[in-house]
Amino acid sequence: MLENVMVREWMTSPVISVTPTTSISSAHQIMKENGIRRLPVVENDHLVGIVTIGDVREASPSDATTLSIWELNYLWAQLTVERVMTRKVLTVSPDICILDAAQIMLESKVSGLPVVDEHGKLQGILTESDIFRMLVKSRAQSPTATG
Repeated sequence: MLENVMVREWMTSPVISVTPTTSISSAHQIMKENGIRRLPVVENDHLVGIVTIGDVREASPSDATTLSIWELNYLWAQLTVERVMTRKVLTVSPDICILDAAQIMLESKVSGLPVVDEHGKLQGILTESDIFRMLVKSRAQSPTATG
């Protein structure tokens, strides 16, 4: 049954994204406000990278500095996503089986995959949460599910 489920049916779309020139502090704020851990980076509607909460934390100012809080905030606001994003991004097509996408995620140790069309245009994102949601819903709809 799950062999017939396509990524397009469970991906999150539209997806929240940023541009390469977005500041790290803005990207961090977007992640916090939306409760997400990764942002596709898009330029002219095409995926050019991805930035994760881990990338943002690594770029955050260290406590072991002699700079003032104002200097730190100024510098952090100048740092852009382009400086810390991953450029070689694993992606999937909206038309592949969700089990294949899950296997790619598992083998590659990533928790989310941007979904792009044949032209590299961002269509959505598939995350572990989307897969968990699909599994729970398919179990609830299964005729053998017990309550």
